[in-house]
Amino acid sequence: MISARPVVLPAPSGRGEDLQVSVCAPATGGDLPVIVFSHGFGWSMDGYAPLADHWAAEGFVVVRPTHLDSRTLAIPHEDPRTPRIWRTRVEDLTLVLDGLGVLEASVPGLAGRVDHGRIAVAGHSWGAQTASTLLGARVLDADGVPGEDMSDPRVTAGVLLALPGLGDSLTPFAAENLPFMKPSFDTMTAPALIVAGDRDDSALSTRGPDWFTDAYTHSPGRKSLLTLFGAEHSLGGVPGTEVAETTDESPERVALIRRLSTAYLRSALSPADTGWREAVAALENDPRALGDLLSK
Repeated sequence: MISARPVVLPAPSGRGEDLQVSVCAPATGGDLPVIVFSHGFGWSMDGYAPLADHWAAEGFVVVRPTHLDSRTLAIPHEDPRTPRIWRTRVEDLTLVLDGLGVLEASVPGLAGRVDHGRIAVAGHSWGAQTASTLLGARVLDADGVPGEDMSDPRVTAGVLLALPGLGDSLTPFAAENLPFMKPSFDTMTAPALIVAGDRDDSALSTRGPDWFTDAYTHSPGRKSLLTLFGAEHSLGGVPGTEVAETTDESPERVALIRRLSTAYLRSALSPADTGWREAVAALENDPRALGDLLSK
């Protein structure tokens, strides 16, 4: 595997910081599809190695930008950019897409090996909301009217991990301080794998774990739902191993996410690939096939 960090993309002046990203990819092969990954609140391009390293080993170019809310940047809450960080996050992903050629040329051994026509987005928590916007989700304004369409036709699939749900059940704190957490999934038409934990009980919603399945329930596009029994918000440890945010560490659960997300993305980006359909059929016909998937 080859990797480089930080690779810097010049950003608009209003961002205040150039965009730092991490790029990892297989050491050999060509026509490599791309996954742009959006981290959860406070994380950075250095997080989510359990997913990024696996995807790279399986033949993807994985790009992880560092958003302005990252603890590594230490931007205070009272910073004037804070109210629009949710938009800046989306713009970060678009900036990565615009700069794919620059990133490809900046990583030794990667030039000429990237397939710019096969691009997916992925994200965890706030990062999943960020990624969903490029798939067609929109944020409602105070009157419930969908805001700007920030979808991107270059993105053809997504993996959304612990994606926050609708804004009709926000706690008073979330409603007052996080007004962007009012998504509409009515126009999220791009294919997506939505992953939720059945013990993910968020302090931001008055509902229970089913809040994290709203995108599956309300989006009109081709989508799949993977519900992980016993999983909390970190879904077993997708941000990393032995980190404070992981309260339900489970290497087996992370391994399952890695295997199924890889199969899903391969099939979504290459329609001739049947791996996802085969994995779903195996699990439906015999739950014991789960062990076989984990061992591959």
